[in-house]
Amino acid sequence: MAPPGNQAATENTNFNLTASKEPVYTPADPVHDPVYKEGACAMSNRKTRASYVCNACGARQPKWAGQCPDCGAWNSLVETAEIARSARRGGYAGATGPPRVERLADVRPEDRDRIPCGIGELDRVLGGGLVGGSVVLLGGDPGIGKSTLLLQVSASLARSLPVLYVSGEESPQQIGLRAHRLGLSGDGIRLLAETNVEAILAQAEEERPRVMVVDSIQTLFTESLQSAPGSVSQVRESAAHLVRFAKQRDTVVFLVGHVTKDGTLAGPRVLEHMVDTVLYFEGESGGAFRLVRSIKNRFGAVNELGVFAMGDRGLREVKNPSAIFLSRHDEPVPGSLVMVTREGTRPLLVEVQALVDESPLANPRRVALGLDPNRLSMLLAVLHRHGGVTMFNQDVFVNVVGGVRIAETAVDLPVILAVLSSYRDRPLPIDLAVFGEVGLSGEVRPVPNGPDRLREAVKHGIRRAIVPVGNVPKEGVEGLEINAVRTLRAALDTL
Repeated sequence: MAPPGNQAATENTNFNLTASKEPVYTPADPVHDPVYKEGACAMSNRKTRASYVCNACGARQPKWAGQCPDCGAWNSLVETAEIARSARRGGYAGATGPPRVERLADVRPEDRDRIPCGIGELDRVLGGGLVGGSVVLLGGDPGIGKSTLLLQVSASLARSLPVLYVSGEESPQQIGLRAHRLGLSGDGIRLLAETNVEAILAQAEEERPRVMVVDSIQTLFTESLQSAPGSVSQVRESAAHLVRFAKQRDTVVFLVGHVTKDGTLAGPRVLEHMVDTVLYFEGESGGAFRLVRSIKNRFGAVNELGVFAMGDRGLREVKNPSAIFLSRHDEPVPGSLVMVTREGTRPLLVEVQALVDESPLANPRRVALGLDPNRLSMLLAVLHRHGGVTMFNQDVFVNVVGGVRIAETAVDLPVILAVLSSYRDRPLPIDLAVFGEVGLSGEVRPVPNGPDRLREAVKHGIRRAIVPVGNVPKEGVEGLEINAVRTLRAALDTL
């Protein structure tokens, strides 16, 4: 019984005294009472607690420390969410009940139709179009055109599918101004300016979009963690929520990712393993052309390349990219040579330029743009050993026209011949194309898909080619004179 002095204060209260003398709140209306709802949310949030995982060894610690107690790595512990068993969701496929083991022979692949984006070059990079339930990560430098491309894709898809555009960096007014500048109507695109993952998924459950764009993943945060948005733990957990939603609702999700100074995606490396497709924007922000390269693709070929031209109306696809990578000089010039590379499933003609000049330095410079500088040094050593040409007192500069980065070994023979052409000041024929790998012993090795490269070269006016013996087709190529070589010395004698 309450004391007499507090009788007026306790007449209309909802607190009762239990046997432990602790007040327990009893709501008058459990559905609409705000105090009760806030307490229920707090109890649900207690199911998620934070722990710290070492990025170096994977050890889990209950609290943060400057050094991992297990492996000794410094500043490697990052906060991560540890969800209680009762609060965990089902698998990615949304299956109910306990998991069961199946035979691989009993699993029948589903014939799933791809969704065309309406932009042919992007469909090529994606492997033919979008696949339902897939997650696509798009990375690139600031201002290179990531948001512009996705807004154009959203406008194209919104003609037949519901699209949700989630922006964590721009307001709806800013997105509307960009759409107006690009000449996009925007009908069918639903906009959401939000950075809370839980709120985004709640809105997505109501909208039920077939395609959802999130710009960008570094701005999102989840309430289960206390770290700031953009941290390693926030990026990883936010991406995990979105990937789970995409798989369960069969929704295509585009994630925009920032890149570091080295050109790699910012955040944890595991982010690339969580998604289905990783695309990189390449090219200079002030340049006229943009390249979209597929680094990972579970539904298509990797290293596929899409070429776009940036204009006042946004990105425009370039259907014949070989034409923009060839300078087409009026007269032959020293140090210029056409090579045939391969990007994914597409043969591509690019121009390799070399400049050799006497060096005033004790250590001559070796500069390579578009290919590995270490490989350039190796090729110069091979040219000295097996070609008899020394360049120990020469600066050597090599550039691949158009900003293309070539990682394959088919560029070896063109680089050597272009460097020698500049060094001797003797131009090479304009209608000559070269490709082939050069080994340390001076042999010229074949590269994959040689006949396809030769047929592509003929389409662009090439009439003569120097290729490895193993790449010469048995039936030949009409309109093309093919010179097959086995060694670097044979290639030099051919010229």
